Amino acid sequence: MRPAIRFETHRSRLLALAHRLLGSRAEADDVVQEAWLRWQGAAQEEIRDDEAWLVTATTRLALDRLRAVRNARTDYVGPWLPEPLQVALAPDPAERAEQAESVSWALMALLERLGPDERAAFLLREVFDYDYEAIAALLGHSQANCRQLVHRARARLQAGHARFEVPAERHRRLLEKFMAASQSGDQAAIAALLRADARLVSDGGGKVTAALRPLLGAERIARLYWAIARRGAQVEARVGWVDGEPAILRFVDGRLHSLTMLVSDGERISDILTLMNPDKLAAVAVQAGRP
Repeated sequence: MRPAIRFETHRSRLLALAHRLLGSRAEADDVVQEAWLRWQGAAQEEIRDDEAWLVTATTRLALDRLRAVRNARTDYVGPWLPEPLQVALAPDPAERAEQAESVSWALMALLERLGPDERAAFLLREVFDYDYEAIAALLGHSQANCRQLVHRARARLQAGHARFEVPAERHRRLLEKFMAASQSGDQAAIAALLRADARLVSDGGGKVTAALRPLLGAERIARLYWAIARRGAQVEARVGWVDGEPAILRFVDGRLHSLTMLVSDGERISDILTLMNPDKLAAVAVQAGRP
């Protein structure tokens, strides 16, 4: 089989891995293109396992890129949130079937708390189901070190409110309640849905008005939504799907204005993550049917 065909067999998996490591579609595309160039120049007769070779190359390229862009992101205006790959007004059954090898956009945002090696080890183990022997070979660490990286990543995510395995229907009901309460500015209802130490993160990228620092505490967050509702702006809100998970899509004058995803334990919301940067929304706005 020709090298190009063999590469294309793995392209979607490589893009998914690079995107989950980098949080940027453009950066992920660049990494996969670089992996393709290296694949073309490799001695094909010496490659025994195509997937292992390509995943190793992509992971290492993505880690190098991640270390570089993390420094650049310190100059970003306000909090930085990842770019989604897919936004839709209705769930895509085919996309939902792929979720076994995926992570939600909200979890990707929380992964920003991890160092590059922690992030890679966590994703390879928890999402792509690699064993520690393979992870060690990919990252150039011992198996014991890789186990420690994954353990530390889990601990940091849990300390940062991340919750896993919340029943989808329960989470969606909570999201719908929050959407209704935030649209009406019902301060008491909003606060009742939040953990006392809830956190609101907004990414406007300096292009639109957004908080430059995370807003902490249920009461402060509830007051913010109350104040926004009082302005009386004509904002349409509806439940949509971001990378296969339910989210709140808000439209102003028919255009996608923001997307919001929640992190919860199924009972209370711990994190509200809102992407407002128009540059990041532009790539997916057409998918939502509202460019």
